[in-house]
Amino acid sequence: MFNLTFACLGLAWLLFIAPLFLPLIPMKLSAGDAAQSQQDQTPLPDFIDVAEKAGLRATNVFGGKQSSTYILESTGTGVAIFDFDNDGWPDIFFVNGTTLDGSQSETPPTNHLYRNNHDGTFTDVTEKAGLRASGWGQGVCVGDYDNDGWEDLHITYFGRNRLYHNLGGAFQEVAGKSGVLGSKKAWGSGCAFVDYDRDGRLDLFVANYAQFDLAHASLPGQYPSCLWKGIAVFCGPRGLAGDSNTLYRNLGNGQFQDVTSTAGINKTPGHYCFSVSTLDFDNDGWPDIYVACDSAPSILYHNRRDGSFSDIGIFSGVAYNVDGREQAGMGAAVADYNGDGKLDIFRTNFSDDTPTLYRNNGDGTFDDVTHSAGVGFHTRYLGWGTAFLDFDNDGWPDLLQVNGHVYPEVDALKLGIEYCEPKVLYRNNGNGTFRDISRSAGSAISRPSSARGLAVGDLWNDGRLAAVIVNRNEAANLLVNRATYPNHWIAFKTIGTRSNRSGIGARLILKTDSRTQIDEVRSGSSYISNNDVRVHFGLGASTKVEHLEVRWPSGLMEHFRNPAVDTIVVVKEGSGEAIEAAKLNSHAAK
Repeated sequence: MFNLTFACLGLAWLLFIAPLFLPLIPMKLSAGDAAQSQQDQTPLPDFIDVAEKAGLRATNVFGGKQSSTYILESTGTGVAIFDFDNDGWPDIFFVNGTTLDGSQSETPPTNHLYRNNHDGTFTDVTEKAGLRASGWGQGVCVGDYDNDGWEDLHITYFGRNRLYHNLGGAFQEVAGKSGVLGSKKAWGSGCAFVDYDRDGRLDLFVANYAQFDLAHASLPGQYPSCLWKGIAVFCGPRGLAGDSNTLYRNLGNGQFQDVTSTAGINKTPGHYCFSVSTLDFDNDGWPDIYVACDSAPSILYHNRRDGSFSDIGIFSGVAYNVDGREQAGMGAAVADYNGDGKLDIFRTNFSDDTPTLYRNNGDGTFDDVTHSAGVGFHTRYLGWGTAFLDFDNDGWPDLLQVNGHVYPEVDALKLGIEYCEPKVLYRNNGNGTFRDISRSAGSAISRPSSARGLAVGDLWNDGRLAAVIVNRNEAANLLVNRATYPNHWIAFKTIGTRSNRSGIGARLILKTDSRTQIDEVRSGSSYISNNDVRVHFGLGASTKVEHLEVRWPSGLMEHFRNPAVDTIVVVKEGSGEAIEAAKLNSHAAK
């Protein structure tokens, strides 16, 4: 009895004093816990809009301002960040639209190219660059399709598409003679350059929205599909005939061949497709294609490695949401948001719904983790452009979504829904979840607009990612974060030799003393837009990169050891330390 009592008293005494010494015991935090601890001491961002000051003054023109008669007037346009003149500084290209009577205007709206002046400002060089063009412009994607070292532009339209060949800083329109003009009746939307067959030449994927005849289109309220919350609105997309997407194979002589049928792309027709994002979701070395679709199941084209694709969107879990319901997808973004070495997908959707975050399970399937990850609270907003961006360079990609309704009439109807909507910014907690910091992230985030396209990039080569936003029938936004952080960063510009010159499709694996990060060089994505193709990594407190591993589209895998931090590093295929085939095969199998 004495021994038992003594033991009990001893245990009680131990339980009493143990908490006093716990703070003195060193504990190892997980990467996620460390990120969360660091964030508690990190300033919130302060995004401001500097578009006017920077010289981005052109106004987007797209359909009616007070009302929209047809669905064609609602979709808006995209934007691309790319270095058109090879001076090392990213420039900005805006796609523009028109109005129903636009052909009658003396000075019809045009696309705009702005050259980076290296001092925080931009100059409109549209005319000089040969890019003045009018029409119902839609999306844009960037890639060096002829491997001459100059990035080219593909622009989708309602009607004929356009391909601009970069001739050293000036452009020549070559869609017709290159074979990518498309049908006069087509409605192109998103696009992406991708070397799907890994032959070293960039091919072209074009998403198509619907078959739409403006001359015979139904008027608002004419059919049940032309009503929304009891009010007459433009008709569609339901009730419109869908259309198949298009894949063009690069033949290597300035010519493309339409391989839509032989590649199996047309086996998934009629899906009202918008944005195109390329990603090697299963890490087999072959690029796959994700397409966000409106009012229909989204598509995941799995590369079968034989020149063809199969749509596994339903099987993989990225066609519907967790409830098995199709959504009205608009834009999409790709990143390894939770640091597990697998690329995940985020998609924006129509209002009265949440966006969707799909976590890659690494076995060919994805889970809808929208609510558990903390991005499923907003059902009011209609999302369009979206991008992962590490605004504080802590090594965990944050998430930006821009919004805007499609019915200008809602403001006058007092439904509690506004046509112009604020942006949403989620901070990555580093543990697989996000925190909505929109209300504390600066005036540019909270300011409402009818946003559409979005592109992000390091416009001033200083490690700060900026965001360029297209607003329907308004001037653009250029969002810059005024907050400063002690964290480090590194970015990479890829140059292919055996692979395509842009390095599009290359997978980058970055190893520091604390963790490993991955991303891929990508054309297209967001909402019918194109981000800066240079791959950016935040490093947090790390001051050294152990090595960068690059898996090129050609299959070559290389190490680049000890690249300098806080700078943009050029990596050229063949200049690194080659990794033996055995390790390459082992890595691809993981």
